[in-house]
Amino acid sequence: MGTLYERIDGRLRTFIEAQPLFFIATAPLSGDGTVNLSPKGLMGSFAVIDDRTVAYLDFAGSHNETIAHLRENGRITLMWCAFQGPPNIVRVHGRGEPVFRDDPRWEELLTRFPDIDTTSHGLRAMIVVRAEVVRNSCGFAVPYMTYDRDREMHGQRFSREDDASLSAYFEKKSDIATSMDGLPGLPLPLPPTP
Repeated sequence: MGTLYERIDGRLRTFIEAQPLFFIATAPLSGDGTVNLSPKGLMGSFAVIDDRTVAYLDFAGSHNETIAHLRENGRITLMWCAFQGPPNIVRVHGRGEPVFRDDPRWEELLTRFPDIDTTSHGLRAMIVVRAEVVRNSCGFAVPYMTYDRDREMHGQRFSREDDASLSAYFEKKSDIATSMDGLPGLPLPLPPTP
């Protein structure tokens, strides 16, 4: 039986922060638009800002549906599963927004991620989510799996980029400045790194 929570604190916060992997889901308002579901990882790229707000780093990639959907309607769900220890699934349903490099909140938000080298992964935005509903469920059917370590390939690939070459990379990709459904995505060219 699931439980609703008013805040992200205590054991709930400890559980969320300990997970090396989480998933995010967004969708456009259009009924025939593309629903997006993405895994997110890299230890240190997620932070609990306060008892109703979380954030994660949005790194370079081949697509950009999350930012486009959030710019259109703000709806987002985050989910964590216990792959070790007692079974548990936690979902945060809320409203999210992309924070870009030229946003006045950028530098303060970046201090929330002290354990990750943000220069080596092509950081393009931060996603800030205000929780509206926080709940858990049993997770009895989630398998046991072990976390060995983060993959190094992403950091190796994008550590070679500077602001100009990263913008050029994004401009060549079809689903970065505009989503699969034609929604505005990542503003290009990227503002310079503060």
